[in-house]
Amino acid sequence: MKKENLFLIFLVFFASIVSAQNLKPEYQRCVKSFVDNIKNDNREAVADMVGYPLKREYPIPDVVDKGDFITRYDEIFDKALKNEISNSDPAKDWSDMGWRGIMLNQGIVWMDFDGRLTSINYQSQAEIDHKKELIAEQKKQLDPSIAFFQKPICILETSKFRIRIDNLGNENYRYASWSINKAMSEKPDLIIMGGKLVVEGSGGNHQYEFTKENYVYECAIIILGEKNSPPAKLTIYQSGKVILTQNATIIAK
Repeated sequence: MKKENLFLIFLVFFASIVSAQNLKPEYQRCVKSFVDNIKNDNREAVADMVGYPLKREYPIPDVVDKGDFITRYDEIFDKALKNEISNSDPAKDWSDMGWRGIMLNQGIVWMDFDGRLTSINYQSQAEIDHKKELIAEQKKQLDPSIAFFQKPICILETSKFRIRIDNLGNENYRYASWSINKAMSEKPDLIIMGGKLVVEGSGGNHQYEFTKENYVYECAIIILGEKNSPPAKLTIYQSGKVILTQNATIIAK
C-alpha cells in the first residue's frame, strides 16, 4: 500500500520509537463502530465520524465536509483499504499512541479518542490517477523553467514573495519565488535546487532549507507553535546572519 503523505512519515517515524499501548475497552468500542460501518459500507455513518477537513495528499483537495466525503467515498476507500479496516481487530490491530491518537497497524488510519477519523494515509489507484492529472495540469500553468518536478510540496505567500516548493525526486527540493504581484506562469525571480527537508521534534514542525552561495533560504511549516504563531515563515540568512524574516500563509499544501 502506498503511503507517501508527509504526515505519515512523521507518524511512522515516531511510532517506531514510542511503544504503543493496549487499547482501552472504551476506545475499542469507538474503533469497532468505525470498523463495522466500513464493513457494512455505511458511508453516511462513516461520514459522521470524520473530523473535517480530512487531508489528502496535495495536490488532491482535502475533503471539506460530509457531502464531499460521501461523493469521494469510493475514491478513498477502495477494496484493499476496506479489507484492511474490516479485517482488523480493535484489541490487536489498533494501538493507543498517546497524544497522537489511535492508529491502525503501522498508521494507515488514525482516529482520535473521541472516535473521530482524523487521517487516512493511503491512496487508492483512483486517487493516484487523479493526482497525476492534477500535477500534469499544474505543469502546464508554470513557466517552462520550472515545469518539471515529481511532486508539488507547497505554495507560500509572504507580504513580498510568492514561493513554490517542489520535490524533483529523491527528496531533492526546489525553491522558486516571485514578487507577490507576479503570477506563477511567469519566470521565477529566483530558483534554487538541492534543498533539504529538516524535521523538528515530534509535533510535525518541519522546514525546507535552500543554499545559494552564502545565502540560506529557510521555509518553516509550523504545525505546533505558540497561540499566535503563523502557519509558515520565511527566513533568509546571509553568512549565518538573519537578514529577512516574514510570516507566510500556506496557499496550497
